[in-house]
Amino acid sequence: MSGRQRDKPLILLSAGGTGGHLFPAQALAEALVERGYEVDLAADERVDRFRSSFPAREVHVVPSATLSARNPVAYARTGLVLGSGFLRALGILRRTGPKAVVGFGGYPTVPPLLAARTLRIKTAIHEQNAVLGRANRMLASKVDLVATSFPKVHMLGENAAKAVFTGAPVRAAVKAAARPYEAPAVDGEFRLLVFGGSQGAKILSDVVPGAVARLPEADRRRLKIVQQCRQEDIARVRAGYGALGVEAELQPFFMDMPQRIADAHLVVSRSGASTVAELAVIGRPGILIPLPHALDNDQLLNATAMAKAGGGWLLPQASLDAHRLADEIKNRMDDPQGLAAGASAAGQVGNADAAATLADVVIALAEGRAIPNTKSGHHE
Repeated sequence: MSGRQRDKPLILLSAGGTGGHLFPAQALAEALVERGYEVDLAADERVDRFRSSFPAREVHVVPSATLSARNPVAYARTGLVLGSGFLRALGILRRTGPKAVVGFGGYPTVPPLLAARTLRIKTAIHEQNAVLGRANRMLASKVDLVATSFPKVHMLGENAAKAVFTGAPVRAAVKAAARPYEAPAVDGEFRLLVFGGSQGAKILSDVVPGAVARLPEADRRRLKIVQQCRQEDIARVRAGYGALGVEAELQPFFMDMPQRIADAHLVVSRSGASTVAELAVIGRPGILIPLPHALDNDQLLNATAMAKAGGGWLLPQASLDAHRLADEIKNRMDDPQGLAAGASAAGQVGNADAAATLADVVIALAEGRAIPNTKSGHHE
């Protein structure tokens, strides 16, 4: 390998191009930059909307595709795309010469991690969920280290020996947003935040306005709603809330989501790993609706862990309709002390120092030193 000389050592991070993968990668990037490292990012073309906030020296777009057994032609086409990505990643790594390559899940991480292994560069993956994801499962046996957000991670199998529990890294903006929870006053303003990510926003746009319509008028007057909606849903959702006389701010994406979470009395959301981690670090209670078609039920495991800790309420999508959600919201609005207890419990789950811990581990790996002691965990 022949990387160019530089004043600062380089670590390349790789992630799928969604917030769920990129946000923990950004958290690690911020911690590494603070310690004098340069960071490059390799992702797919979806990374564009995150470029401005990611502290990368350079962003590399690497071809990738999701492996599927739908039919031999599709499988072969995917293989060709991943092969192209592998060759591009080889060229990037030879040119830049990173000390280590760290993946954060999603199939776009496969080419850079395999290329790094080929070039004998130190490698690690971080798993944000309570179950090892498909791409990380492919890579776990091939990397030097597996960092985890949860002390218990399913599907690690024989790779458990190389697992290190670091916690779920969150961005500096998330840590900065954390502040004590102020329970809503009885009959006072009630701030409700609703978001579902790229795969979950539509059903919430379908159900939440109907749930709000079923609340007593006095409760509707208390509500101030902030909701993430797909662009194509905003007009009808706005019309629905407008007909009810409910104040609502709707956007396809909130760049200041940590602040929105901190402002909320209650969150209604999916339970992706980054969402749960940010709710926990900021310390806000949520009604968590796992994505039912998520591979390996990772969102269900995430939501279950938070609910068992007392930091949220699990609502399976199979039980989700306007009547049930109205009951859940009404119960929370009527119980400010319960909301405060939920916020406190969520905060006990959060680990604001996880990015620093992960940075310690990655730097030790890159420098060939012993991996520092972290919280003990057990894996399946």
